Amino acid sequence: MSFSLRPALEADLPAITAIYADSVLNGTASYELAAPDEAEMAQRFESIRGQGYPYLAAVDADGTLLGYAYASAFRTRPAYRWLVEDSIYLAPAARGRGIGRALLERLVADCTDLGFRQMVAVIGGASPASVAVHKAMGFEMSGVLKGTGFKHGKWLDTVLMQRALGEGLSTDPDEMQYPGTLYRG
Repeated sequence: MSFSLRPALEADLPAITAIYADSVLNGTASYELAAPDEAEMAQRFESIRGQGYPYLAAVDADGTLLGYAYASAFRTRPAYRWLVEDSIYLAPAARGRGIGRALLERLVADCTDLGFRQMVAVIGGASPASVAVHKAMGFEMSGVLKGTGFKHGKWLDTVLMQRALGEGLSTDPDEMQYPGTLYRG
């Protein structure tokens, strides 16, 4: 399956909403229990892009959205501003084809270029596939939070993984350059 990556567009929102709804209703990557509608997804999309974070789409040759990924704030306190959290969602038919890895690789590169110093993955349901793709991309295990979610009739663990970006913590950041504010895809 051939695909390409590009910045996500407002026109992608119906497909983004459908992919996320499948993950909410059938998976454990998200701990939401009810799938948000397109208006809510549009609000989230604009919020993330409006803060300067990358939001990417993977599309096949005919333009069909196969998956999407974005970076966002891990926490909103100012000292966390050099840290981003990644999120990746794939259409069911696109899983296991290297699309998630390609999205993560581009997200890591974009966030590094923006000056972020660390990326964290918060992996709901401790998904083995998600853990594997993050490990392949240089993320290290930071910890497991046991029984943090209850979904589909069972308790779910959350895996935390982390990877340094750019100079990581080897140097102090340039306080005059707040990361993320210049990203425009």
